Amino acid sequence: MSELTPAPGDWQAIHIFYAANPQPLLVNCVRPLVAELTAEGLLAGHFFINYWLEGPHVRLRLRPATPEDTAEVRRRAEEAISAFLRARPALYEVDSGFLNEFYNTLFEIEFPEGDRGAFMDADGRMNLRPNNSFSYEPYEPEYGKYGGPAGIELAEWHFAHSSDLVMDAFRTMNLHLRTVLLGTSAQLMMVMAGCFLPEREELGGYLDRYYEFWHKAFPGTGFIGSKEYDKNYAEMAPGLGRRFEGIRRAVRTGELGRLPAFLRGWAEHCLELRDRAEELTVRGELVFRSWDGTRDEQVGDPAVALPLLLSPYMHMTNNRLHVTIRDEAYLSHVLGRVLREDTTGTPAPAAIP
Repeated sequence: MSELTPAPGDWQAIHIFYAANPQPLLVNCVRPLVAELTAEGLLAGHFFINYWLEGPHVRLRLRPATPEDTAEVRRRAEEAISAFLRARPALYEVDSGFLNEFYNTLFEIEFPEGDRGAFMDADGRMNLRPNNSFSYEPYEPEYGKYGGPAGIELAEWHFAHSSDLVMDAFRTMNLHLRTVLLGTSAQLMMVMAGCFLPEREELGGYLDRYYEFWHKAFPGTGFIGSKEYDKNYAEMAPGLGRRFEGIRRAVRTGELGRLPAFLRGWAEHCLELRDRAEELTVRGELVFRSWDGTRDEQVGDPAVALPLLLSPYMHMTNNRLHVTIRDEAYLSHVLGRVLREDTTGTPAPAAIP
């Protein structure tokens, strides 16, 4: 930050409780709000994630360009969100259906007994916020996951691009169709993983470990399987293998012009993201929390740091797409298997349709 550039304001974290598909909220409210604030020079950063705690909601993060812009950013956000919730409220109530059981299962898995008292009701179930409401909450960056302050700054830069990509995709693509959604997710995963880990064996091993992580995270729930994942593999693998090989070759050779525009822009961004992460690693600026949560560990080897960052980066893009963890695990399982088994059979095409 130069002396002539004012420091940005504090992040504003707005949780919008909306028990419906968030696509209309993102396309018709968040996207135009962010575009307007950005065009007027009022934002220094923005992103969103989807979350389930206390009911399904969108966590919108806005960073005013200066502290003096905070009041106006909040006013515009409150006005836009209130107008949307009045015009298009979510009609489904979580506490009356299956989703409440699903979210309570997530609650049981993610929060140890001693950590969840603030989120529980008198019956020991997860509290639910009022549907079609919003509130300001503390912004709590996950420093241990993303590599400390320098890693969080990089993640916030990346999250803005990922959020914009997803909101544009919701606006222009038929992502309400499951096949289109999963196909889009798979290709974005192919590009990002291929940019971070270009070597075939290393990438295949990483995707297998990524699947195993989710499989172990939900033991005994039936959320993450493996036998059912293999049922349709033979039918889809050849086409998927050709697509994956074409993407990997374009990334590896720098011939990004062979990619369709949607993937080309994503690949350019992911390569820059990798370069920035690698530079921070070599400079010794990334500090991660150990797996057991007992200590901070400085990581100076890109071969160690890049897979650590790739996992949350890739997961959060899928989160923004509203891809379930089950489907994300399925895609990583299939992509890893495609790399292990040479299913392409033919050379990669000159261009990827």
